[in-house]
Amino acid sequence: MGLGSTAKKLQQIADMAEDVYARLNQLREQVVETRKTVDETKARVDEMDHELAEQRAIVEALAEREGIDVDAITAEVHVVDAEAAATGDGDTPAADE
Repeated sequence: MGLGSTAKKLQQIADMAEDVYARLNQLREQVVETRKTVDETKARVDEMDHELAEQRAIVEALAEREGIDVDAITAEVHVVDAEAAATGDGDTPAADE
């Protein structure tokens, strides 16, 4: 094996290393962007959870004032959903009413 052949192989290895390095940097950037997206999504979900809790408290207060048993209605919806899931029906009767 001559020096020219060795130099050519070393150049190929160097080129491959540069490609791997470039791909690694792209992957690193993708991971950073994904983490940023996940953090932003988590913040939005946390905000929505908080808003939902506030809305639920308001609805429960209104229902209590009107004499409506929220727990009974919630239990009924869960039963209907469970029955629909058991029969494989995607439409729940409560949604059709």
